[in-house]
Amino acid sequence: MFKDTLFGPTTTEKMTQADGAVFLKLKHPLAEFPEKLTQKLIYWAEKAPKKLFLARRHPRNGQWEGMTYAETLQKVRAIAQYLLDLHFLEGETIVILSENSIEHALLALAAVHIGIPYSPISPPYSLISNDFGKLKHCLETMTPKVIFAQNGRVYAQALTLAKQLFPEAKIVTSEENNEIDFAELLATVPTKSVEVAHAKVKADTISKILFTSGSTGLPKGVINTHRMWCANLQQITQVFPFMLSEPPVFVDWLPWNHTFGGNHNFGLTLYHGGTLYIDEGKPTPKGVETTVQNLRDISPTAYFNVPRGFEMLIPYFEKEPELRDTFFKKLHILFYAGASLAQPVWNRLEELALATIGQKVPIITGLGCTESGPSAMFASWHGAYSGLLGVPVAGMEVKLVPNGDKMEARYKAPNVTPGYWRNPEATFNAFDEEGYYKTGDAVKFVDENEPDKGLLFDGRIAEDFKLSTGTWVNVGILKAKVLAEGSPIVHNVVLAGLDRDYVSAILFLNSDACRKLARLGSEISNEVAFLHESVQHFIDEMLQRLKAQATGSATWVAKAVIAIEPPSIDLGEITDKGSLNQRAVLKYRAHLVEKLYEE
Repeated sequence: MFKDTLFGPTTTEKMTQADGAVFLKLKHPLAEFPEKLTQKLIYWAEKAPKKLFLARRHPRNGQWEGMTYAETLQKVRAIAQYLLDLHFLEGETIVILSENSIEHALLALAAVHIGIPYSPISPPYSLISNDFGKLKHCLETMTPKVIFAQNGRVYAQALTLAKQLFPEAKIVTSEENNEIDFAELLATVPTKSVEVAHAKVKADTISKILFTSGSTGLPKGVINTHRMWCANLQQITQVFPFMLSEPPVFVDWLPWNHTFGGNHNFGLTLYHGGTLYIDEGKPTPKGVETTVQNLRDISPTAYFNVPRGFEMLIPYFEKEPELRDTFFKKLHILFYAGASLAQPVWNRLEELALATIGQKVPIITGLGCTESGPSAMFASWHGAYSGLLGVPVAGMEVKLVPNGDKMEARYKAPNVTPGYWRNPEATFNAFDEEGYYKTGDAVKFVDENEPDKGLLFDGRIAEDFKLSTGTWVNVGILKAKVLAEGSPIVHNVVLAGLDRDYVSAILFLNSDACRKLARLGSEISNEVAFLHESVQHFIDEMLQRLKAQATGSATWVAKAVIAIEPPSIDLGEITDKGSLNQRAVLKYRAHLVEKLYEE
């Protein structure tokens, strides 16, 4: 019934200490991996020089344009020489403000090639924020010597701020230039100094700084070394060995300022001599149209997305048989991350694959974070289900530490960060006395007697709270139930109830789904759509279904209120990747919480 996708071994070793801590690791060892990432670029430029590496649609004619591996290496060496000619001092870095692009990739690879730390900053910090607070914080943390943005006009305000903070910094743009044209970097003639600098790059050299989403405060800069990045790519390869025999083809929108898009997807493409088609779409009502158009053209071998993205693609798959055929015909896996995939969405994807190619395509996820570069464990087998995290990757030691009635997952492995950039206090607090990174993620065994069945997500330690009865509310599990029952109307949810008699919820709704349910046109405001009788009826029925499944006061939502205003990135209510900050939402929407507990 399932496609015969080749996966790596999943046999584990489990050990329990007298203090209750449990250690879990894969029996299969981690194989050797390159010392530095751009060794792979050199390798593929020699072995498959004419192979397409990166492609992006031309902004004017819409045609795919790209670079081969040989062209990429040549351009990387030219840019590297330009950077060396600037004579970077210790602590000076490169900052990239804009979205995924070929120029973004070239500048990043040039920096990595010669050992200059760079940081891709979340574009919403420059384009959506009203106060530029997070952008200013990231810039001041990085002290950049070079600042790049794809389009000088689009990023004008952010570049003005950057120039005010760092007057001596070089501003480089590729379109609508205002200081240095990216073409000037490409025109530089490389010398032997590029290879000399590359030879000095070692496994512990910093490759990049990835900022956390800032869901618990200002973003922290996670140090990514070459060892981290290369080790994790080898770990992922051992989970998905089919990539060794067939170079991957990805159609991918996930932003490179995040570890999922930048380390995992971009990195796997380079590691295996694959091709990445840059998708400029997003899982939004407008952006999904771009993604669908790209998927009409290209058949991926693996497809990565967030749960919302998969949900938005389903209606297109249902009404376009040719799109389904193109999408599924070469696909080995579907991979989601960032949140739980609602089981109805999971089931429908399997049904669509079965109807299209006669087999189900394995749906894969796992657990990880920016600090683990990103992958720590995978549920890489047929017949997985939502919430299953799987087993550790090769070379990863997972320590499960009792915390109340939960077990916190902690990591030690070559793919784990050495710490945070210029933040020794955060670095000290992030690791326990044995050097394990403290994730804050709670997990539990599917079967404690059979660890090979894997671990299940059990929420975030810091999010859980107690009701007035003293009963703990598992926020992660209950939130997943609300989203599953509320799909597609409920887009996100924040739970309240600390020291109260019952659990309540602030609901963030999907405006398009609400309009569709209420049979309203696009010109109708969100508020009217959200408060429509049909939507209210849907939410009432959802609450009744949750109540019917409940085993106690901590396992259902007694009351819910709709948030009319979307979450604010400036207030820290939402991260740029769409994750809600529970603490910030409850703080800034305290009036809604009080409404939920009025007599």
